[in-house]
Amino acid sequence: MKDKRLIFLLGAVVAISLLLSIFSYFFLIEYKNIFFTILGFSVAAIVLPFGIIKYYQASRIRKLEDNFPQFMSDIVEAVRSGMTLPQAIDSISKNDYGELTPYVRKLNAQLEWDIPFSKAFLSFTRSTKSKLIARIGSTIIESHEYGGNLTDVFESISKTTLEIERLREERKLYLNSQIVSGYVIFFVFLAVIIGLQKFLVPSLTQMSMKDIGTEQKIQDPEKIKMEYKAMFRNLIIIQGLFAGLSIGKLSEGQIIGGVKHSFFMIVFGVVIFLLLA
Repeated sequence: MKDKRLIFLLGAVVAISLLLSIFSYFFLIEYKNIFFTILGFSVAAIVLPFGIIKYYQASRIRKLEDNFPQFMSDIVEAVRSGMTLPQAIDSISKNDYGELTPYVRKLNAQLEWDIPFSKAFLSFTRSTKSKLIARIGSTIIESHEYGGNLTDVFESISKTTLEIERLREERKLYLNSQIVSGYVIFFVFLAVIIGLQKFLVPSLTQMSMKDIGTEQKIQDPEKIKMEYKAMFRNLIIIQGLFAGLSIGKLSEGQIIGGVKHSFFMIVFGVVIFLLLA
């Protein structure tokens, strides 16, 4: 239900943005600054929902992977006590694994309906849409089908998942300084742009132009200020977009993880620029 509401809301945003773009094209095309401003925000509003959906999906998968090591540890303990895999799943299905809980209970229900373990567990791993869980799941299925010491196999898999999670956290802590640096660079860039708009552009509009040995003032200085303001605003949007995506790639290992950083930088940068410049 939550996913349907989110898709409906994002669809409404895209539809409104398209209508606004069409309206501005037919009625505001003569006002270049207004038209391109509306067009820029409309394009951002159309592209942003797809980024939000991708980020939401990546965040959900990350939460599943965060809870998966605990799930594996509980399976190891249950199998070590002498239970079979279906019995172990049934025993731990009542535990709370956060985002992973519905998937575990669905897996247990399928096993209770006498669906073969390999088929049920394969469905479990595929439904999570996590590459990490899918790789570990294939190892579990092969171990179950071909036999061997399941306790040792599961214990080894559990240690692997814990080690992967530990390395992720270490990587995130190590790159925190890079994230801070990315934000500092953006704020410095924003300060420079505001300084240029407030101090350099007004002086440029007061400069004199030499034309055939005579001096004449620049015509329509307000128009020149507006053109520079639009250009600087677009630079802030571009800088915020790519700086945020770079931070996401560094901190989470995937570009889509930078959507929230890009959104914050663009909104914060444009608002501060419009208020101060």
